Formats: sequence, C-alpha cells, structure tokens
Amino acid sequence: MKQLVKILICLAVLQNASCSKFLEEDPAGFISPEKYYTTELQVQAAVNGTYTGLDDIFSTDIGVAVSPSFSLEYLTGYSYRLRPAANADNQFLRLDPIDPANGYLENWWKAVYYPMENCNSVIDNLGRTTFLPESDKKKYLGEVYFLRAWYYFMGVRLFGDIPLKTTPTTDFNNVHIPKAKQAELYNQIVADLKMAEQSGLPWTDASGHVSLGAVKSLLAKVYITMAGYPLRKGNTYYQLAYDKAREVISSQQFSLFASYGDLRKNSLKNTGEHIFMLQRDLANAGNMLHFALMPFPDLPITIQPAYGGALAPRLEFYQSFNAADHRKGEQVFFFTEYPGFNNPTHIIPLPVPLIFKYWDEQAEQIGKTGQNFPYLRYADVLLLCAEARASLDGGSTTNTFAIDAWHQVHRRAFPGSVKPAQLHVNDVLKERFWELCFEWHTWYDMLRTRKALNTTTGQIVDLLGYQAPNHVHPFSEKDLLLPVPLSEVQKNPLLK
Repeated sequence: MKQLVKILICLAVLQNASCSKFLEEDPAGFISPEKYYTTELQVQAAVNGTYTGLDDIFSTDIGVAVSPSFSLEYLTGYSYRLRPAANADNQFLRLDPIDPANGYLENWWKAVYYPMENCNSVIDNLGRTTFLPESDKKKYLGEVYFLRAWYYFMGVRLFGDIPLKTTPTTDFNNVHIPKAKQAELYNQIVADLKMAEQSGLPWTDASGHVSLGAVKSLLAKVYITMAGYPLRKGNTYYQLAYDKAREVISSQQFSLFASYGDLRKNSLKNTGEHIFMLQRDLANAGNMLHFALMPFPDLPITIQPAYGGALAPRLEFYQSFNAADHRKGEQVFFFTEYPGFNNPTHIIPLPVPLIFKYWDEQAEQIGKTGQNFPYLRYADVLLLCAEARASLDGGSTTNTFAIDAWHQVHRRAFPGSVKPAQLHVNDVLKERFWELCFEWHTWYDMLRTRKALNTTTGQIVDLLGYQAPNHVHPFSEKDLLLPVPLSEVQKNPLLK
C-alpha cells in the first residue's frame, strides 16, 4: 500500500497537463490532496494521471519480449512464443494450472487496483471542488468514471469475484476488503459508464482522451458480456448491447478505414476507425509491440532486430483464414517475408508467419516507435451490433441494420462480397476471431460466449472440451478464471 500511495501522489503532481502532452510525467514534489485541486491545470494533471493505468499490462521486465500482456493471447491457444519461454509463460501457453505465485498474476492485479485507486481519489477530490464551472467538472469526472469502469471490467473478466472499492483509501490499517460478487461489480461498471455518458463529453477526441463514442462503445461491450457468461442475463442485455452499438453506428462519427494499412498509420491515430487508443509517444512513452513481434532468432529486417519472438500466430490459426481474405494478404495482418534492412531488393523469408498489425515503418529505420495501441475499434462495435441482434433473434437474424454492420467488416476483407439476407451468430463470431485477432479481445470473447474457433474445421464450437492448437489439454471450467495472486492473498486473507 505504501507503494500505491507514492504512485498516487506522483501522479497528482503532473506538471504539463495539455491534451497533446498528457502522457508526460514531471513529479515536482509531494502535495496533499487537500492543498491540490486549486487550479484547472492541477485538475487536468490529476485526470491525466488516471490514464497511466492503461499501459500497465504492457510493462516489460527483462526485455520487450517479456510482458504480462502476452499472457492474455497465450490463453486463447491460437498463438505461441518463438523465444524460449519461462515457466510463468508456459502456464499460459500450455493451459497448465496457473500457480498463484506466477508473477504475471500480480501484474494483472495491479493493472486493475492501482489505477482504480487513483480514479477513486480523483473522483472524490474533484467532486468536492467548487472553482470549476459545473459543466467542465462533469466532463473531467466523465473521463475518470469511464476509466474506473475500464479497469474494473478488466478485473472482473479475468478474476471473477474481486473487491469492489469506490472510495479512496484513508485508513491504511483497514485494507482487508472482501470480494464482491460479479453481478455487483457489473452493476458498478454500468453505473460508472452511465455517469460518463451523461457528462457532456464530445463524440470524438483527436487528442486521445475519453470521448462519448468510447463510453457508448464500452457500454455496448459490457452489456453483451452481461448477456452472456457468466451472468447469462440474456435477451434484455442483448437488446441493450444492440441499442448502444446502434447509437454509435448511427452517430456517423466513425468509419472503417478503406485500407488495413491505415490502421497502422500514426497520422490517423484517434480518428476514423480508432475510437479509443492507448496513447504512445516516440520520445516519452514508446510502444514495444513492433519489436516484440519481430522474428526470433533475429533477422536483419530492421535497424534493431533484437527482442522479438514474444508472440506469433499458430500456423493452424493463420491457415484458418480463407485464401481470398485480404487480411491474410502479405503485410496486412501477417507477413511471411520482408526486405532486408536498407536492402530492399533482398527479400528475406521468415521461418513462420508473423503478426504485422503493429509494424511501424518509422521504427524500422530509427529503432523507436510512438505508434498507438487500439483498444476500441469501430469494426469491433459493428460486429458487436450484429452479434447482439443475431443472439436476440434466436441465433440468426434478418435485421438489415445488423446485417449491414457485419457486412461492412466482411466486405473490406472480401471486396465484392454479396450482403446475405440472413446472418447467423456464428458467422459474426468467426469474423471477430479473424478481424480482431491479437488485439487482446479474443480471450474475453471466448469467456463471454463460451465458444472457440476450431481451426481445423473453421467452425465455431463449444469452448469447454475444445483443445486449442497450442494447448496440452482441452478447456475446462477451471481454466476460465485466473487465481488471485498469492501475494495479495497473503496481504488480505479475505481474498481466499
């Protein structure tokens, strides 16, 4: 807890609070909350500090190829690691029983509770300020309510029942908080998102701050999760998910990029298809993914070829894409060869297909990248809309709005494809597996639907009993939630 206090205080004294610089931290000293929140610059700095938790899962240890973030893709069984794996990675890669002492669990836990505590502090202190116009205060609070919902949504999906805390810690002798039931956690997540929805945020925000589009998109995702497993609230929540996703689509504020390559362009970040992104900066907060997904052993295709091999698609998953699918095309979602560094006529074949979604041509030349990471894409919302409607209608739908939403995504992959008269929910799930692969959505989709993509047949199958390509045994109920980290249980026995 002492470390948490230091983090919260440091975040509270960020000096540069402009929208374009909200990633930069400049701790200037220790200021108590009572003496803070006296100027709008201080408020901006405090609010900006609540965003830093979005990056926590991408923290690295020994090198960029060692990060807790990859474990979420390992769990799906559709990926593997080219670089030799330690036992902590293998438990996720193989679907072995996960040891509560596995260090990655602590990383994920802290990625929920450290930023959540920061959000609680800002909500409490900002809520008591009187110098700001009420409309401005509501917008700032809207950002923080969204982020608290984001962190709790991550936590409840990964760990299940976890403590629910919505006020800042003031008594460090009373930190033994019991677990809350998942239904209670989801109710709080929805309440926070509704507060954010009514806060007056703009539909879009080119600076990367939370927008109304992001709020409604996340709310649609929360509703469809509540409709499925484990709460299984069914049609009422499929309707809510459909309605909320339709609001986003009908706003006409977002659109799919014409080219998949546009998804990687730094010049287009926070625009078009990108609804909400993790903000990166070349000088102050780089992105590790370009480097972590490079070949291993090293190949001379970039100025800095080391540190790769963290994550690659299993060949079975790569081959599950239709040969005519543009996403499977060279240097679209994957690549199988690449020109040598500063030697474009020398094409170097890769030993296996690798992920190209996060390749940055600038990093290829200078060894650094400020490329954003997409957390919420418009394609995701379109597919959520179609899935919710098909589920609501009993597994298939003739609803033209839902079919058009699905077809927008499908047509980009298969230009000239004809829009169907009827759409089955399994067609939408397949599209999600292929469109959103390696964007940290797939495991959450598998959990809420209890479905998997059989890479041999290309069909959607029940998750329980299915053995994914990289796993050593089929999925069972015990594989679906992460254990609470041992270190947290030792500090708080109520977490047992």
